[in-house]
Amino acid sequence: MKRVEMRMNQELGKKLLSILKEEQVKKDEPMKSHTTFRVGGPADYFVTPQTAEEVAKVIEACTQEKVPYYIVGNGSNLLVSDKGYEGVIIQIYKQMNQVKVEGAQIHAQAGALLSMIAKRALDAGLTGFEFASGIPGTLGGALVMNAGAYGGEMKDVLKSVTVLTGKGEVKTLAKEELELGYRTSCIPSRGYIVLEAVYELRPGDRGAIEERMRELAARRREKQPLEYPSAGSTFKRPQGYFAGKLIEDAGLRGYQVGGAQVSEKHCGFVINKDHATAGHVMELCSHIRKTVKEISGVELEMEVKRWGEF
Repeated sequence: MKRVEMRMNQELGKKLLSILKEEQVKKDEPMKSHTTFRVGGPADYFVTPQTAEEVAKVIEACTQEKVPYYIVGNGSNLLVSDKGYEGVIIQIYKQMNQVKVEGAQIHAQAGALLSMIAKRALDAGLTGFEFASGIPGTLGGALVMNAGAYGGEMKDVLKSVTVLTGKGEVKTLAKEELELGYRTSCIPSRGYIVLEAVYELRPGDRGAIEERMRELAARRREKQPLEYPSAGSTFKRPQGYFAGKLIEDAGLRGYQVGGAQVSEKHCGFVINKDHATAGHVMELCSHIRKTVKEISGVELEMEVKRWGEF
């Protein structure tokens, strides 16, 4: 690292420690410890703010020092380069995961797991969130990509979201302002950071809600490779097709590069079969895309976000 960069890095380190406690700031933290894929090199800094104010101050410090930053929840749907991330990873997860029920509404912070929100909805006898009970992510990440499963998606139940803008302002937006589409929203392009959201559900039969959640969990266990680390569904669904079927038809079931493999259980998943690196995963994904394009003429687009240099 150049001397100027080192000095800037030290300056940033001092600023971060003036905002957060020592245990909330980690240096050269391996990202494989913080992603569901269990791959990824070190982040220069890995910080865990506990309040919206701390998040805003950390971002202000990064901006002042001209150091890039990225927000992460529980690290699902994410592939971090083996070289790591030159900048600051801001994790909004267990420190900001409060969930409370008010009538038929659920108020939840960005770090709350979708499974936890679904459980609270069940406890309150509220229906509408069952589809999300097995999605392995946090509220923040789910809203950024309008996550969905089994015929439901975030926009179906969302009422409003509170965000932090790039200028450090806290704004509450109605769902209509978020441009929610298939696995997309305007949140990243506008530089918003999700702080919390309100979901509007409906009173339902607790037994029926529980049965539906059990049924979806059983379908997941049967059809998805939950026993291996992965980032979830690897590719977006191309219009008129299923990614997993295209990959299977291309003869790639079980195809492996290093420790990364096309799941034999569900071809739409790339899994970390045996100590894979991010390089293995990317090489495998490139091979899948090239082969599917050659055989079916369909261009697969990755759903998994990538950070760092590949």
